[in-house]
Amino acid sequence: MKRITTILIFLGLLPGFCMTVQAQTETGTTNPTPVIDGIYSKTTISEKKPVPYSYIREADVAWSRRVWRVVDVREKMNQPFYFPEVPHNNWRNLTTVLFDALKDGKLTAYDATSPTDEFVIPLTYTDIMKKLEDTVTLHLQRSKPPYDAYDTLVKKTFSPSDVKRFRIKEDWFFDKQRSVMEVRIIGICPVLDNFDDKGNFRGYEPIFWIYYPEARPILAKAEVYNLKNGAERRSFDDIFLKRMFASYVYKEENVFDRKITDYATGIDALLESDRVKRELIDFEEQMWEY
Repeated sequence: MKRITTILIFLGLLPGFCMTVQAQTETGTTNPTPVIDGIYSKTTISEKKPVPYSYIREADVAWSRRVWRVVDVREKMNQPFYFPEVPHNNWRNLTTVLFDALKDGKLTAYDATSPTDEFVIPLTYTDIMKKLEDTVTLHLQRSKPPYDAYDTLVKKTFSPSDVKRFRIKEDWFFDKQRSVMEVRIIGICPVLDNFDDKGNFRGYEPIFWIYYPEARPILAKAEVYNLKNGAERRSFDDIFLKRMFASYVYKEENVFDRKITDYATGIDALLESDRVKRELIDFEEQMWEY
Protein backbone atom coordinates (compact mmCIF):
# COMPACT_ATOMS: atom_id res chain seq x y z
CA MET A 1 0.00 0.00 0.00
CA LYS A 2 2.84 2.40 0.83
CA ARG A 3 4.51 1.60 -2.48
CA ILE A 4 1.35 2.41 -4.43
CA THR A 5 0.99 5.68 -2.53
CA THR A 6 4.60 6.66 -3.33
CA ILE A 7 4.09 5.92 -7.04
CA LEU A 8 0.94 8.03 -7.17
CA ILE A 9 2.66 10.97 -5.47
CA PHE A 10 5.58 10.74 -7.92
CA LEU A 11 3.24 10.67 -10.91
CA GLY A 12 1.44 13.69 -9.54
CA LEU A 13 4.64 15.73 -9.18
CA LEU A 14 6.12 14.70 -12.54
CA PRO A 15 4.10 17.12 -14.78
CA GLY A 16 5.04 20.05 -12.59
CA PHE A 17 8.71 19.08 -12.70
CA CYS A 18 8.63 18.80 -16.50
CA MET A 19 6.97 22.22 -16.80
CA THR A 20 9.64 23.73 -14.54
CA VAL A 21 12.46 22.32 -16.68
CA GLN A 22 10.73 23.54 -19.84
CA ALA A 23 10.28 27.03 -18.38
CA GLN A 24 13.92 27.19 -17.31
CA THR A 25 15.01 26.12 -20.77
CA GLU A 26 12.84 28.76 -22.47
CA THR A 27 14.11 31.51 -20.19
CA GLY A 28 17.73 30.51 -20.78
CA THR A 29 18.56 29.62 -17.18
CA THR A 30 19.73 26.16 -18.20
CA ASN A 31 21.08 24.68 -21.42
CA PRO A 32 21.05 20.88 -21.26
CA THR A 33 22.15 20.52 -24.92
CA PRO A 34 25.65 21.84 -25.73
CA VAL A 35 25.90 24.06 -28.79
CA ILE A 36 27.98 22.46 -31.57
CA ASP A 37 28.59 24.27 -34.84
CA GLY A 38 28.10 21.09 -36.87
CA ILE A 39 26.75 17.58 -36.56
CA TYR A 40 29.56 16.26 -34.38
CA SER A 41 32.43 17.43 -32.20
CA LYS A 42 35.64 17.82 -34.20
CA THR A 43 38.48 16.64 -32.00
CA THR A 44 40.82 14.93 -34.47
CA ILE A 45 42.96 17.99 -35.17
CA SER A 46 42.93 19.41 -31.64
CA GLU A 47 44.23 16.11 -30.24
CA LYS A 48 46.64 15.40 -33.07
CA LYS A 49 50.38 14.93 -32.62
CA PRO A 50 53.02 15.20 -35.36
CA VAL A 51 54.21 12.00 -36.97
CA PRO A 52 57.69 11.36 -35.54
CA TYR A 53 60.65 11.39 -37.90
CA SER A 54 62.81 8.34 -38.39
CA TYR A 55 66.11 8.54 -36.58
CA ILE A 56 68.99 9.51 -38.88
CA ARG A 57 72.67 8.90 -38.20
CA GLU A 58 75.33 10.96 -39.92
CA ALA A 59 76.96 7.76 -41.18
CA ASP A 60 73.70 6.71 -42.87
CA VAL A 61 73.41 9.86 -45.03
CA ALA A 62 75.18 8.96 -48.28
CA TRP A 63 74.12 12.12 -50.15
CA SER A 64 72.41 15.40 -49.28
CA ARG A 65 71.58 18.79 -50.77
CA ARG A 66 70.06 21.92 -49.24
CA VAL A 67 67.43 23.81 -51.19
CA TRP A 68 65.49 27.03 -50.55
CA ARG A 69 61.97 27.43 -51.93
CA VAL A 70 59.28 30.10 -52.21
CA VAL A 71 55.63 29.28 -51.57
CA ASP A 72 53.37 31.93 -53.10
CA VAL A 73 50.00 31.79 -51.31
CA ARG A 74 48.28 33.47 -54.26
CA GLU A 75 48.55 30.26 -56.27
CA LYS A 76 45.40 28.17 -56.21
CA MET A 77 47.04 25.14 -54.59
CA ASN A 78 48.50 27.33 -51.81
CA GLN A 79 45.32 29.24 -50.92
CA PRO A 80 44.77 27.20 -47.71
CA PHE A 81 47.93 28.89 -46.39
CA TYR A 82 46.34 32.34 -46.82
CA PHE A 83 42.69 31.86 -45.90
CA PRO A 84 40.74 32.58 -43.78
CA GLU A 85 41.78 36.20 -43.44
CA VAL A 86 39.68 36.44 -40.25
CA PRO A 87 40.05 33.46 -37.85
CA HIS A 88 36.90 31.57 -36.91
CA ASN A 89 35.99 28.13 -35.52
CA ASN A 90 39.64 27.39 -34.67
CA TRP A 91 40.45 27.88 -38.34
CA ARG A 92 43.40 30.22 -38.98
CA ASN A 93 45.84 30.90 -41.78
CA LEU A 94 49.50 29.99 -41.47
CA THR A 95 50.69 33.51 -40.63
CA THR A 96 48.17 33.84 -37.80
CA VAL A 97 49.17 30.44 -36.40
CA LEU A 98 52.84 31.44 -36.29
CA PHE A 99 52.21 34.88 -34.78
CA ASP A 100 49.82 33.50 -32.14
CA ALA A 101 52.43 30.92 -31.11
CA LEU A 102 55.10 33.63 -30.89
CA LYS A 103 52.82 35.83 -28.79
CA ASP A 104 52.12 32.96 -26.37
CA GLY A 105 55.82 32.12 -26.09
CA LYS A 106 55.44 28.67 -27.66
CA LEU A 107 57.81 29.39 -30.56
CA THR A 108 61.16 31.09 -31.02
CA ALA A 109 61.71 33.45 -33.94
CA TYR A 110 65.15 34.10 -35.38
CA ASP A 111 66.52 37.11 -37.22
CA ALA A 112 66.09 36.84 -40.99
CA THR A 113 68.71 39.44 -41.98
CA SER A 114 71.52 36.87 -41.90
CA PRO A 115 72.63 36.07 -45.47
CA THR A 116 73.08 32.40 -44.53
CA ASP A 117 69.57 32.05 -43.02
CA GLU A 118 70.89 30.52 -39.82
CA PHE A 119 69.01 30.30 -36.54
CA VAL A 120 71.39 32.48 -34.55
CA ILE A 121 69.77 35.64 -33.18
CA PRO A 122 66.44 35.03 -31.37
CA LEU A 123 63.70 37.64 -31.56
CA THR A 124 60.81 38.32 -29.21
CA TYR A 125 57.25 39.02 -30.27
CA THR A 126 57.66 42.62 -29.12
CA ASP A 127 60.75 43.07 -31.29
CA ILE A 128 58.93 41.74 -34.33
CA MET A 129 55.83 43.91 -33.90
CA LYS A 130 57.95 47.00 -33.21
CA LYS A 131 59.60 46.45 -36.58
CA LEU A 132 56.36 45.77 -38.43
CA GLU A 133 54.31 48.59 -36.88
CA ASP A 134 56.94 51.29 -36.60
CA THR A 135 56.28 54.96 -37.32
CA VAL A 136 57.72 56.15 -40.64
CA THR A 137 58.25 59.61 -42.09
CA LEU A 138 56.74 60.33 -45.50
CA HIS A 139 58.07 63.12 -47.69
CA LEU A 140 55.11 64.65 -49.52
CA GLN A 141 54.36 67.70 -51.64
CA ARG A 142 51.27 69.86 -51.40
CA SER A 143 48.85 69.66 -54.33
CA LYS A 144 48.00 73.35 -54.14
CA PRO A 145 50.19 76.48 -54.29
CA PRO A 146 52.82 77.11 -53.13
CA TYR A 147 53.47 73.35 -53.76
CA ASP A 148 56.02 73.19 -50.98
CA ALA A 149 57.29 69.89 -49.58
CA TYR A 150 56.45 68.72 -46.08
CA ASP A 151 57.00 65.70 -43.86
CA THR A 152 54.34 63.72 -42.06
CA LEU A 153 54.46 60.79 -39.64
CA VAL A 154 52.48 57.68 -40.50
CA LYS A 155 52.15 54.59 -38.32
CA LYS A 156 52.58 51.33 -40.17
CA THR A 157 50.04 48.64 -39.37
CA PHE A 158 50.48 44.92 -39.87
CA SER A 159 47.93 42.32 -40.82
CA PRO A 160 48.54 38.58 -41.38
CA SER A 161 46.98 39.02 -44.82
CA ASP A 162 49.98 41.18 -45.78
CA VAL A 163 52.13 38.04 -46.01
CA LYS A 164 51.90 36.71 -49.55
CA ARG A 165 54.99 34.47 -49.59
CA PHE A 166 56.84 31.99 -47.42
CA ARG A 167 60.41 30.88 -47.77
CA ILE A 168 61.23 27.28 -46.92
CA LYS A 169 64.66 25.87 -46.18
CA GLU A 170 64.84 22.11 -46.62
CA ASP A 171 67.35 19.26 -46.85
CA TRP A 172 67.12 16.46 -49.39
CA PHE A 173 69.10 13.35 -48.47
CA PHE A 174 69.49 9.64 -49.19
CA ASP A 175 69.42 7.31 -46.21
CA LYS A 176 71.40 4.20 -47.16
CA GLN A 177 70.31 2.39 -44.00
CA ARG A 178 66.65 2.43 -45.09
CA SER A 179 67.38 2.91 -48.83
CA VAL A 180 65.05 5.88 -49.15
CA MET A 181 65.24 9.40 -50.51
CA GLU A 182 63.71 11.92 -48.10
CA VAL A 183 63.22 15.64 -47.68
CA ARG A 184 62.82 17.43 -44.37
CA ILE A 185 61.93 21.06 -43.85
CA ILE A 186 64.36 22.93 -41.61
CA GLY A 187 62.87 26.41 -41.44
CA ILE A 188 59.95 28.62 -42.51
CA CYS A 189 60.12 32.37 -43.11
CA PRO A 190 57.13 34.66 -43.83
CA VAL A 191 57.95 37.38 -46.35
CA LEU A 192 56.46 40.84 -46.94
CA ASP A 193 56.38 42.90 -50.12
CA ASN A 194 58.49 46.01 -49.54
CA PHE A 195 57.33 49.31 -51.05
CA ASP A 196 58.80 52.79 -50.84
CA ASP A 197 56.97 56.03 -49.94
CA LYS A 198 55.66 56.40 -53.50
CA GLY A 199 54.32 52.85 -53.69
CA ASN A 200 57.12 51.49 -55.86
CA PHE A 201 58.09 47.87 -55.26
CA ARG A 202 61.57 47.58 -53.73
CA GLY A 203 61.83 43.83 -53.19
CA TYR A 204 60.96 41.27 -50.56
CA GLU A 205 61.43 41.66 -46.82
CA PRO A 206 61.78 38.46 -44.76
CA ILE A 207 60.29 38.89 -41.28
CA PHE A 208 61.82 36.04 -39.25
CA TRP A 209 62.80 32.39 -39.45
CA ILE A 210 61.03 29.62 -37.54
CA TYR A 211 62.81 26.36 -36.75
CA TYR A 212 60.37 23.88 -38.26
CA PRO A 213 60.98 20.89 -35.91
CA GLU A 214 60.07 23.18 -33.00
CA ALA A 215 56.89 24.33 -34.78
CA ARG A 216 55.61 20.86 -35.72
CA PRO A 217 53.56 20.25 -32.53
CA ILE A 218 51.80 23.59 -33.09
CA LEU A 219 51.26 23.13 -36.83
CA ALA A 220 49.90 19.62 -36.22
CA LYS A 221 46.99 21.15 -34.24
CA ALA A 222 46.28 23.92 -36.77
CA GLU A 223 43.42 22.97 -39.07
CA VAL A 224 43.64 23.49 -42.83
CA TYR A 225 40.73 23.63 -45.21
CA ASN A 226 40.41 20.61 -47.50
CA LEU A 227 39.46 21.62 -51.04
CA LYS A 228 38.02 18.16 -51.80
CA ASN A 229 36.42 16.85 -48.61
CA GLY A 230 35.16 18.91 -45.66
CA ALA A 231 34.97 15.83 -43.43
CA GLU A 232 38.71 15.23 -43.73
CA ARG A 233 40.45 18.32 -42.42
CA ARG A 234 44.23 18.24 -42.46
CA SER A 235 46.78 20.16 -40.44
CA PHE A 236 49.61 22.36 -41.66
CA ASP A 237 52.06 19.68 -40.61
CA ASP A 238 50.22 17.21 -42.87
CA ILE A 239 50.39 19.64 -45.77
CA PHE A 240 54.15 20.08 -45.43
CA LEU A 241 54.81 16.40 -44.73
CA LYS A 242 52.84 15.26 -47.78
CA ARG A 243 54.28 18.07 -49.96
CA MET A 244 50.79 19.34 -50.85
CA PHE A 245 51.90 22.79 -51.97
CA ALA A 246 53.27 24.50 -55.06
CA SER A 247 56.66 26.21 -54.94
CA TYR A 248 59.73 27.15 -56.91
CA VAL A 249 63.41 26.99 -56.01
CA TYR A 250 65.18 30.31 -55.53
CA LYS A 251 68.47 28.97 -54.18
CA GLU A 252 70.47 25.77 -53.81
CA GLU A 253 73.65 25.34 -51.83
CA ASN A 254 76.66 26.33 -53.91
CA VAL A 255 80.26 27.35 -53.46
CA PHE A 256 79.43 31.03 -54.06
CA ASP A 257 76.44 30.98 -51.66
CA ARG A 258 74.37 32.97 -54.16
CA LYS A 259 70.73 32.90 -55.18
CA ILE A 260 69.48 32.05 -58.65
CA THR A 261 68.53 35.69 -59.21
CA ASP A 262 72.17 36.67 -58.67
CA TYR A 263 73.21 35.07 -61.96
CA ALA A 264 69.95 34.62 -63.91
CA THR A 265 66.88 36.75 -64.55
CA GLY A 266 63.49 36.40 -66.20
CA ILE A 267 62.84 33.15 -68.02
CA ASP A 268 66.42 32.01 -67.39
CA ALA A 269 65.80 32.10 -63.63
CA LEU A 270 62.65 30.00 -64.02
CA LEU A 271 64.49 27.47 -66.16
CA GLU A 272 67.29 27.31 -63.60
CA SER A 273 64.74 26.68 -60.85
CA ASP A 274 63.21 23.85 -62.87
CA ARG A 275 66.68 22.41 -63.48
CA VAL A 276 67.33 22.15 -59.74
CA LYS A 277 63.99 20.42 -59.12
CA ARG A 278 64.57 18.07 -62.04
CA GLU A 279 68.02 17.10 -60.73
CA LEU A 280 66.53 16.09 -57.38
CA ILE A 281 63.98 13.85 -59.11
CA ASP A 282 66.51 12.41 -61.57
CA PHE A 283 68.93 11.57 -58.77
CA GLU A 284 66.39 9.30 -57.08
CA GLU A 285 65.23 7.70 -60.35
CA GLN A 286 68.73 7.00 -61.62
CA MET A 287 69.75 5.51 -58.28
CA TRP A 288 67.53 2.50 -58.88
CA GLU A 289 68.40 2.08 -62.56
CA TYR A 290 70.28 -1.14 -63.20
